Amino acid sequence: MGPVLRWSWLLGVALMAPAALPAGGADRRQPQPRRRAASGPLHTSSDQPLRLSPLAVAPRLRTLKAGSSLRLLRRWSGADGQDWLHVQTLSGEQRRGWLRV
Repeated sequence: MGPVLRWSWLLGVALMAPAALPAGGADRRQPQPRRRAASGPLHTSSDQPLRLSPLAVAPRLRTLKAGSSLRLLRRWSGADGQDWLHVQTLSGEQRRGWLRV
């Protein structure tokens, strides 16, 4: 009975030891989120309607003049294949809205 107990104890230790090593699963730190470097503002190349939602029939909030500075909040692809940008204006009254790309 002695050798069986010794071998089972050794097997138990051998199965638990890799979890405590640095390359094992004992590291409980969460990975740090990676962030992209902040890029500069976007600028419109022509007059664009800023819409309330990402639909072609959505009401216009206002018309952005060419050269308006914008901050990109997110990008969305519609079911019809059109790409939309959710943006915030950086000059004057800060408004959020959608632009068709």
